[in-house]
Amino acid sequence: MAEIRVQNLHKAFADFVAVQDSSFTVRDGEFFCLLGPSGCGKTTTLRMIAGLELPTRGQIFLGDEDVTFKRASHRDIAFVFQLFALYPHLNVRRNIAFPLVSQGMPRREIDAKVEEAARILRIAPLLDKSVSGLSSGDRQRVALGRAIVRQPLAFLMDEPLGALDSEFRELMCGELRGLHERLKATTVYVTHDQMEAMAMADTIAIMNRGVVEQLGSPQEVYDRPASVFVADFIGAPPMNFIPFFGGYAAGASEVEIGEARIAVPPLAQSLSERELLCGVRPEHVRFDPASGLRAEVLGSEYLGHSQIVTLHTAVGSTLRAKVGIEVSAQRGDRVGLAFDAAAVSLFDKQSGLALQHRTQPRSVRGVAHG
Repeated sequence: MAEIRVQNLHKAFADFVAVQDSSFTVRDGEFFCLLGPSGCGKTTTLRMIAGLELPTRGQIFLGDEDVTFKRASHRDIAFVFQLFALYPHLNVRRNIAFPLVSQGMPRREIDAKVEEAARILRIAPLLDKSVSGLSSGDRQRVALGRAIVRQPLAFLMDEPLGALDSEFRELMCGELRGLHERLKATTVYVTHDQMEAMAMADTIAIMNRGVVEQLGSPQEVYDRPASVFVADFIGAPPMNFIPFFGGYAAGASEVEIGEARIAVPPLAQSLSERELLCGVRPEHVRFDPASGLRAEVLGSEYLGHSQIVTLHTAVGSTLRAKVGIEVSAQRGDRVGLAFDAAAVSLFDKQSGLALQHRTQPRSVRGVAHG
């Protein structure tokens, strides 16, 4: 396996910029996710790493080799597509063996490698079956088998679970992560599904409009989002935002929101006469009758072990709280809301950036559009 380094990668199609000066490193043996909404540039980035698209500028290194303008066939990588891309006229064994046959490998070696890949993926009983009669989950395993049989330097996966239903998708998340652990493979995985990324990734690069907004572990991007976009994209339900005007004084442990004083972590910088956002995750919102931040209950969604309560605050914002089922929350109730300072994030509304991002990314984040 090998490290992948992307430096100032840029891709433009005429006047449209698909990827804007992205830089990141995928460490040897790491499971790395490119996460973002449709059209954010994640698949274009993956295709440039694979050699299926050439960058407008920037560099791509596979190990110590600069492969920026090398053909896909000259890069030792394996690509797994969303729609399997299997050969319907070949059985499972011949589909998996196809890349080795194309390389002219001896038949005995091919048979051994196919058997080993089938054992790892638990599809040995299917080797002599037609792929057209397989379930979606088994077809995806065959596609994975065709990739791992080559033992490439890196695996690239473009939303490989996107065509599966929710039950298979959850099962295959565990299967893929287990496969990664067994192979110790360098993997770059593209998805728009935050649950997939959070469940499998060692590191997540969150993209928006061609820019890597944040790079970090699942816990880092969830606990300390670098921007309003990341905070809103990650989490179900996403982070709540309460706007307030007046700015923030460096070192302050509280901010005023309406008639309430909200505890916040002391930060380094000051912003005066600016509209800011106080961000807090639903699970960090608690009911406190003594709090000055008042809200009216609009409704409650029962989840079995917890409930999601939707509230409208006295300062005009709507937020959601994830609380225990023992908490009484009836439509029309008026309650006080409180947050722990350590769970609060502050954002500049104009730029959309966090006032202070505590984690240190492994590369410099690009500047967001707009």
